[in-house]
Amino acid sequence: MDTAMVVDLGRQALWITMLVSAPLLVVGLAVGLLIGIFQAATSINEQTLSFIPKFIALGLTLSAAGGWMINTMVDYTRVLFGRIPTLFG
Repeated sequence: MDTAMVVDLGRQALWITMLVSAPLLVVGLAVGLLIGIFQAATSINEQTLSFIPKFIALGLTLSAAGGWMINTMVDYTRVLFGRIPTLFG
């Protein structure tokens, strides 16, 4: 196993991590921004106000994109396991 292969495995792992986490991060950021704008416009300074909408939005996102996220991780794992014989051979 040479350094190019290690770098390629690391790059692929980081790319899959970014792809899988992106939907939840984007939705959490968008809902947090909307709640922040709402709080600034109405002068409501309640810290727990953003928790329930974020929780609901993340749950809906996970239910909508969860299948795709799991399939992406399973596909990457299959490719990684398929490459094991070439890593040490």
